[in-house]
Amino acid sequence: MTAPTAVLREMRWWDIAPVLELEHELFPEDAWSAGMFWSELAHARGPHASRRYVVAEDPASGRLVGYAGLAASGDLGDVQTIAAAKDQWGTGLGARLLTELLRAATDFECAEVLLEVRVDNTRAQRLYERFGFEPIGFRRGYYQPGNVDALVMRLTDPARTAAPATPNTETPEHPESSETHG
Repeated sequence: MTAPTAVLREMRWWDIAPVLELEHELFPEDAWSAGMFWSELAHARGPHASRRYVVAEDPASGRLVGYAGLAASGDLGDVQTIAAAKDQWGTGLGARLLTELLRAATDFECAEVLLEVRVDNTRAQRLYERFGFEPIGFRRGYYQPGNVDALVMRLTDPARTAAPATPNTETPEHPESSETHG
């Protein structure tokens, strides 16, 4: 029997505590604070919303197994964070979260989407490449305190980008692409 597929839904303030647990498990050296998530969610609702944050919830247990966020400014989108619980690696959840962010970028009328990813996180880089992201530069020592460089990647015209042909054959990833993770 296969595990039930995680359900994606809008992130709300009551999700911050379980998201932080997952955040600290996945990004122990450079985890976001509760205040950072509160700040992002403050811009995610209402007529002037410029953020889209989603969580992935296991329908059987109610446990949050992933989350992702996008910021939009003008015609530019920026993937702030994307993460899947370790027991979800290889299930396609990362691709589903990224697809949702690209839908949001389209809704925000973004002409391009940027992200940063650790240079040592080749699994996440492959995921982004499958979606059409291309490397455009580096940010030296971006991830602190480990002093790890970030690869900057760009996707032009997210509205024309389709999900990869085989999202369920996703390689296990530890996506970490956050403007403010550092």
